[in-house]
Amino acid sequence: MTGSTAQAPWCLARSAQFAVAAAAGAEWVRALKVRAHLLHPAASTAAEAARVSMIYVYVMTVAVVLFLVWFDRCRRNAERLSPGAVRGSATWAVLAWLIPGINFWAPRGLLLDVRRASGPAGADPGHGDLLVSASWAAWLGHAVLSLVGTQVAGGTSLPLLVAAQALDVAAAALAVTLIEHITKRQAAGLRTAEPVPAPEGLPHAS
Repeated sequence: MTGSTAQAPWCLARSAQFAVAAAAGAEWVRALKVRAHLLHPAASTAAEAARVSMIYVYVMTVAVVLFLVWFDRCRRNAERLSPGAVRGSATWAVLAWLIPGINFWAPRGLLLDVRRASGPAGADPGHGDLLVSASWAAWLGHAVLSLVGTQVAGGTSLPLLVAAQALDVAAAALAVTLIEHITKRQAAGLRTAEPVPAPEGLPHAS
């Protein structure tokens, strides 16, 4: 039984979606500015690259915080809707995204658990799981290509930069879609699970 105050976190969802999209745009600008500085070193390009990089760090930090707050709320709702269906604790659901190495595989399982536990049984079979996997694959591909471009090509390879940032945009678009999908499922699940109170002043049906 869900609590009477349980609601789908739409405000957090919209905030996280906006922040994720903004972070993807900021990373594009940062990558281009840093590459320009590496190709044509100068005091002006160094200052510009540093300024853009700092803005990117701020935007990305906000995006991560908003996403994790949204995910924590969704996990709590999923536990109310389907007790025991989500693995791990509430603390682990946040730390799994932040611990290097573990954050390459654990959060995908948590997303799948929350998605499956959030909606009416039998609704959207398998389609949401594919969305989770596609989003995760795009994010991993972006991370790998960014690392290769920095460590192997020295951050100056335009093809690697374009490929990495294209995957970043794809990952952001899929993340925005996934946030919408999970929040909608929770809204439907909570409407189904919570009893509708009788209007005040009218007798309950016997």
